[in-house]
Amino acid sequence: MSQNFAQVVEAVKELSLAEKEELQELLRKYAIEERRQELLEDLEASLQEWREGKLTFSSDIDTLKQDLSHD
Repeated sequence: MSQNFAQVVEAVKELSLAEKEELQELLRKYAIEERRQELLEDLEASLQEWREGKLTFSSDIDTLKQDLSHD
């Protein structure tokens, strides 16, 4: 655990209950925003691969298994 993180944890302990609850809500929202950004980046990378012809699509289970085993 880094020193900065430990300092933050100690500072949070000193907050009032209302402040802790507000911080909890803010952290939840920040995590949601971060996950959305990750999804957007994954989507953009996938679209780029699709444009370059690097993606294949199939509904055949055997083909899907074969494709997964080559990655």
